[in-house]
Amino acid sequence: MTDSLTISQSDENNSRKTSILNLYSIDEEDIKNIRAFGKIIVPKLDQFLELFYQWLKTQPEFEEFFPEDEVDTHVLDGQRAYWNNFFEHEIDNEYIEERSHIGETHARIGLPLSVYFAAMNRSLGIITVDLYDHSLSSDEYLASVRAMTKLVHLDTGVVVETYTRMTGEAISAQSRTLMEMSTPVTQIWEGVLLLPIVGIVDSKRAHEIMNATLKKIAETQARAFIMDISGVAVVDTAVANYLIKVTKATRLMGCECTISGVSPAIAQTIVELGIDVGKVKSTATMQDALSDAFNRLDLKFGGEE
Repeated sequence: MTDSLTISQSDENNSRKTSILNLYSIDEEDIKNIRAFGKIIVPKLDQFLELFYQWLKTQPEFEEFFPEDEVDTHVLDGQRAYWNNFFEHEIDNEYIEERSHIGETHARIGLPLSVYFAAMNRSLGIITVDLYDHSLSSDEYLASVRAMTKLVHLDTGVVVETYTRMTGEAISAQSRTLMEMSTPVTQIWEGVLLLPIVGIVDSKRAHEIMNATLKKIAETQARAFIMDISGVAVVDTAVANYLIKVTKATRLMGCECTISGVSPAIAQTIVELGIDVGKVKSTATMQDALSDAFNRLDLKFGGEE
């Protein structure tokens, strides 16, 4: 069983490697040319780093990422290892994962992609022009430059894909946090929940309101839920229908919903739109809704007999 699993994973890895090499049209001849050019460049990597960081120091972003005006030894070692791998490492899953890790690092520190692209472009210029010793024939040189350009494109493709994925995940997480903050269902008394809604309600936010409300009802076994809409900017057909769906869902869970903060303008809008509010309970103010909930549940404020 273990042997079969190992073979299966090996086949999957080989398939991924072949797929990405084909995507960037990199063949064995390209790899051979990259290795040959690497024999010229790898011994000169210290010169490469000196030229690269001379250029980088002229960029406005340098001070942001290197406030001490010096490049950390760890960063230099990482650059050296990167180009060693570029010229000498087999282009396999390990190689691809290392490029993916670079994308994760850049996303984590907030390095703009434009700076990364510029840095790769400058690196290729240093390698193919500044450090080239003219030891190859014209045909060999052109073939090597084409091959290295393909591999740089592969590297940047993996980095950008990872960078974009991580940035998207971060934005989604922030959106979820903001959504949770915008739907604060709070237990204000035993058996009584309150949700003040502020701003614009769209389909996505309405879905979050529904989920947050039903989850809180299940957690607290609440019997009264007050949804205050005095801070809602606009009430149209869609918004009104969303709110009515919430009231119906809460009722199915044994919790009576009251919509408070219904201003004369909102009431008139709902009537003009011809929306069937059915058995939806509503009040003009949150205080009225709270009073109704306390009376219905026979609850007493502190100090009341």
